Amino acid sequence: MTVRAILSEKGYDVVALRPDVIVRDAVATLNKHRIGAIVVTDDSSLIKGIISERDVVRALAEDGAKCLDRPVSALMTANVKVCSENHTVNEVMEIMTRGRFRHLPVERDGKLIGVISIGDVVKRRIEEVQREAEAIRSYIASA
Repeated sequence: MTVRAILSEKGYDVVALRPDVIVRDAVATLNKHRIGAIVVTDDSSLIKGIISERDVVRALAEDGAKCLDRPVSALMTANVKVCSENHTVNEVMEIMTRGRFRHLPVERDGKLIGVISIGDVVKRRIEEVQREAEAIRSYIASA
C-alpha cells in the first residue's frame, strides 16, 4: 500500500499555518482540528517547518507561558522529513520510526498536498496483515 492509497481514503485536506502565526493561535488550531501537528508553509505551499504538540510542551517547560506569544517559526522543526505519494507504508514507517516523529507531510512537486500520521500508517498496516492472514487461511482451507 502506498501513501497515495492512504490519502485517497483519508483525504488530502491539510491544516497549515504561516511562520509568523503566534504559537497561541497554533495551539488553538491544534485543538480546533483535534490534530497533533501543523505544517508551516509559505504562501505558495512550500514547506518551511512543522510544529507539534511536543514542540509546544517543550517550549512551555523551558520558557513558560511567554512562549505562546512567540511566532511559530521560533518553535517549529525546520528540517522536515517528507514523503511522496509513491512511498509505501513500510517506507513511511521506517522514516517515522527512525526520526521518532508521528506526522509526515506529503509533497508533490515540492508543495504540500497532505499529511499522514503514525495512526494512519498503523491502521493500514494492520489491514494489510489481516488481509494476508485471511488469504493464507483461505489457501490452507482449500488445500
